[in-house]
Amino acid sequence: MRTARTPHASRAARSRRVALLAAAGLLVAACSGGGDITDSGEEPATTVSTVPGDTVAPTTTVAPDLLPDCPTDALASATGTTEIMFWHGMSSTLAEELQRLADVYNSSQSKVHVTLVGESYELTIDNYLQADPANKPDLVQLPEYMVQAVVDTESTVPVGKCIEASGFDTSAFLPTALTAYSTQGMQWGMPFNVSNPVLYYNKKAFVAAGLDPNKPPQSLEELREFSQQIVDSGAATYGLALDSGFDSGGGWYVEQWVAKAEEYYVDGDNGRTNRATQVLYNNDTGVELLTYMQDMINDGLAVSVGDNATGTDDLVKIADEQQPAAMAIHTSAALGGALDLLASGIFPQLSVDDLGIGPMPGPGGQPGALIGGASLWPVNSEDPVRIAAAWDFLTYLVGAQQQSEWAATTGYIPVRTDALELDPYKTTLATDPRFSVAYEQLLASPDALTSAGPVVGPLREMRSVLAAAISAIFAGADVKTTLDAAAEQANNLIADYNARNT
Repeated sequence: MRTARTPHASRAARSRRVALLAAAGLLVAACSGGGDITDSGEEPATTVSTVPGDTVAPTTTVAPDLLPDCPTDALASATGTTEIMFWHGMSSTLAEELQRLADVYNSSQSKVHVTLVGESYELTIDNYLQADPANKPDLVQLPEYMVQAVVDTESTVPVGKCIEASGFDTSAFLPTALTAYSTQGMQWGMPFNVSNPVLYYNKKAFVAAGLDPNKPPQSLEELREFSQQIVDSGAATYGLALDSGFDSGGGWYVEQWVAKAEEYYVDGDNGRTNRATQVLYNNDTGVELLTYMQDMINDGLAVSVGDNATGTDDLVKIADEQQPAAMAIHTSAALGGALDLLASGIFPQLSVDDLGIGPMPGPGGQPGALIGGASLWPVNSEDPVRIAAAWDFLTYLVGAQQQSEWAATTGYIPVRTDALELDPYKTTLATDPRFSVAYEQLLASPDALTSAGPVVGPLREMRSVLAAAISAIFAGADVKTTLDAAAEQANNLIADYNARNT
């Protein structure tokens, strides 16, 4: 057996499978943020960073006076009921809970009535970008990889302006959640559904392999060691299921691992002090990380399930009765749906208690994670009352009680600390510590811009390029050559984007 390179320490049967895929809507969830930029009404000092090649990228700071105001007081003098539209990317259980919250809001007052329109994240993004101003919604939910692209549409009212105008108190909010949607010296989106990748694992397989089911691997080294013991013992065919989806193993997870190594994904301090001009993932750290994963596949310790087309192929592998994997890295937002599915008895060989959740293993066991999920963006309809109505509904969704209910039902992390002290989430945490793993992982993130995640215009397309490269690497392609080619494509995307938007 080959010896795998270790990254530097700084850095069911088919029928059951079909049944799970039919119920996959219970599991599919959007995944996939560092200084604290909460005082969004003030312009910070401009910083210029020198990027590789001795070039200087344009700073990302903008003057608040050039941005649209947020007339949060306009609703008070409005008569009748203001109708607003909210476009979101939630599905199945998540969409049902979001609709329930909206129904409670609508029935609690008569000033605003909100209508929800749900699609996938990708369709929501495309519909939003393609709609003319008259056909855009009043509020839109957008994932973390769309920050710069939406800022550059100049179609929204920055949340920071609404915070300033209304005196909205953000002191209970997680600083990292706010920072994820802050750039150019401004809070643009309001974090709503926060997630990060965690390790899902089969506790029964751990016990059969002689491993402690309550102590999952923390580092990539331990991930390999555990996988080896699981495979050697026959507890499962593979230790780990990997995927190459653009919003999971092929894109988002690489950003996570780079951050865990305390390195930048793109230059310009992850695009947060200056606009990014190039990716950095084809450096030694990136090559070592992907070589490590390729070696695990080549050595029979891991298996790739491809691009995770259903969004649950990796989790299906844990329940596979023929060639199961004992572990998979997946978004924490799927936890509620996964537990509901196991409770339904569709997989009698796995009970609710058999599912373990641990932090996402990373280089050297470094803690922390980038923000995933999505935020809420008020759209600039140029109608003060509708903007104020959208802000009113937004503040309801991120209220402590609503965040407690949302987190307890879905597995998402509350965006504010006071939600942890309210039921039902308070009781959920006390009775099921699995729900606290993603939250604690987020709190463990270093206070540095490397933990804020990349902000770059074509990040959505860049993830797709990297996902194709990682698919090839998992199939045996040369790691360095493949990453270099992907980096070249990504850099061309950035250059083209910047030429059109700066």
